[in-house]
Amino acid sequence: MSGFDAVALRALLAEGVQALPLTLRDAQLDQMIAYLALLSKWNSVYNLTSIRDPREMVRQHVLDSLSAAPAFKNARNVLDVGAGGGLPGMILAIAYPDIRISMIDTVSKKTAFLNQAKTELGLRNVTVYTNHVESLQVVDKFDVITSRAFSELHNFINWSEHLLADGGIYIAMKGVSPDQEIERLPQGWQVQALQPLSVPGMAAERHLVFIQRTHV
Repeated sequence: MSGFDAVALRALLAEGVQALPLTLRDAQLDQMIAYLALLSKWNSVYNLTSIRDPREMVRQHVLDSLSAAPAFKNARNVLDVGAGGGLPGMILAIAYPDIRISMIDTVSKKTAFLNQAKTELGLRNVTVYTNHVESLQVVDKFDVITSRAFSELHNFINWSEHLLADGGIYIAMKGVSPDQEIERLPQGWQVQALQPLSVPGMAAERHLVFIQRTHV
């Protein structure tokens, strides 16, 4: 984990957060850096992310997730599908400790990392599932289901719609506007909004896609 300068990374994170419509406490910034330290440590053994430079992890992982976070502020029970190393799920869980955040991935080494991060960071609002999302069954359905680079929108909805509560919404994190994916949405679903995101320190295009059932 050479090159992990927690003080410098925290300063970079704090600077980025100032540019976002989001207020975080010092303790939350510390938790996010502790999460990145753990991700860097595990990444040297398990390939959790292709990004190795800790400064780029701050920008492309944490600030990217935080740029989307305000969209989740009124959620109660969120599912992050294909959570991988915990993005955006872990960042949302730290930013909003009163929101229940569940994360699901099929790869056991990734969910082992998520459970370790949950324990080390003391995140009582986190639940981790090792499963295919289409096989997951829950008693309390989710009012928001999200993903970051999981699959195209058609599959994302088809595989997980049984988990969305009545009146719930999908918030998909995408790069460039996914116009062709939107055209292929399953019948009965429509885009409610397409929101461009500005990620501090990054020029790449980012969008949130809000999808709900069609009102009949």
